[in-house]
Amino acid sequence: MNRQKIIALAIMMAFLPITVSAQQASLDSLLAHIRDLSSSTYEGRLAGTDAYMSAAEYVIEALERCGVQPYKGEWAQYFETECNQIENCTFNTYLGSKDSMQVQVLGRDFCCSGMTGRGYADASVVFCGYGIDNGAFDEYADVDAKGKIVMVLSGVPKFLPSKVTDAYATIRDKARVAQAHGACALVVVNMSLSCSPYEVQGAVYSGELPHLATFPIIQPTRDCGDRLLEGEKMTLQEAIQRIGENQKPQSFHLYKKFEIEVNAKYHPAALTANIIGVYPGNDEKLKNEYVVVGASLDHVGMQGTTCLFPGADNNASGVAALMETARMLQLSEDQPSRSVIFAVFSASEQQHLGSQVFVSNFKPLKNIEAFVDVSSIGGGDSISVLGNKRYPQLWNVARRVDTVYCTNDMCVSFKTMPKGAAAAFDYVGIPSINITNYKGNRHAHVPSDIVENIDRRFIVKATQLLFETVLDLSFGEYQGRSAASKRVKF
Repeated sequence: MNRQKIIALAIMMAFLPITVSAQQASLDSLLAHIRDLSSSTYEGRLAGTDAYMSAAEYVIEALERCGVQPYKGEWAQYFETECNQIENCTFNTYLGSKDSMQVQVLGRDFCCSGMTGRGYADASVVFCGYGIDNGAFDEYADVDAKGKIVMVLSGVPKFLPSKVTDAYATIRDKARVAQAHGACALVVVNMSLSCSPYEVQGAVYSGELPHLATFPIIQPTRDCGDRLLEGEKMTLQEAIQRIGENQKPQSFHLYKKFEIEVNAKYHPAALTANIIGVYPGNDEKLKNEYVVVGASLDHVGMQGTTCLFPGADNNASGVAALMETARMLQLSEDQPSRSVIFAVFSASEQQHLGSQVFVSNFKPLKNIEAFVDVSSIGGGDSISVLGNKRYPQLWNVARRVDTVYCTNDMCVSFKTMPKGAAAAFDYVGIPSINITNYKGNRHAHVPSDIVENIDRRFIVKATQLLFETVLDLSFGEYQGRSAASKRVKF
């Protein structure tokens, strides 16, 4: 379809009447789901664990109560993923004898890298900047890392070209370099601006394989990193400043020693599952066309008994909105003509593997008219709809829905930045949008991502936007597949 026809169709769609349901999103229902899913019962919902599968059972039971049926008779779409269960970790520092030992607290001062190896290290320490050993910028050149614990900064310096820094961007990249220089463990100070310097930040994805099974990797907070370099040749801030200003390595040996012990069980191919349900359409012809609603259930887990990453906003809030949409759909006077697929993804923290598995294995892919993803809708300063300009019809549906509910302090912004699960659908030419919050990552992957920090206004409005958009898409007027430019042929 040429550009003029797409524009004409977009204008026509903008003036189509919109069906608005009398159903309203329930704040109590949303918060109850978030509270349950982010509780310690599900241990941070790490993909590949029994705790994740228990959370999946919770979602199945909620969807069943709303009339959603297992797709093709099976709720679970099983697949394998990396999984690393961190059972315990200790990190101590001392100067001279162990009588001066200072104990760092797991969950307060540090956490482990998601793909840390297991093992014990008690050794001297070298600070090696960003952990780069490339040609003229070799941060290992003037220190001896053999048999020592290497301390580095997360991220890479901005003054080096990406063709250099790309090889050192992930924690596993830095760990491989440290191990190659003879180090026995790695300490990576978290320099991320997406969380407080006083709060630990968890993650699952740590970079590409191979896994370093016996190489411990821990991540202190920025505040802890400051304390680790107190009384040393340079403070943390001085080291960062000198590297940036001189654009030269500033590596040095520490006076302190570190003691690290990690007990982790690594599973290279742990079983996990997407949860796929269908709410059948009531039109004999259109019920074989699908609108897919998606949200990611997994999070970054729990370390030891004290370090829980609850994942209330990321992404229990999105799963709660999905389940609330199912409840509202069942009660709606206007029932869908098309069938609605409810897809709850696993392994989103592993480069959104679950959504890729769905796209690769859902046989009637050509029958999906639209995909609507919902993620992290409990914070930030506004609601965003992210998508691709190639799908103006889908955007117009969401825009028209929003005009019914938008208020001055909660207006929805529309941005062309497809991300998360929506990216997998967009890649194969399925019109896709992601409903999320703008600047909503204040509690991303940290222990304070709890139900008490959920913004009550945003989550209700975003859920209402999701439900009304899905309901409108489920009627026959929207023709997203036929109007969209396609990247692949089916």
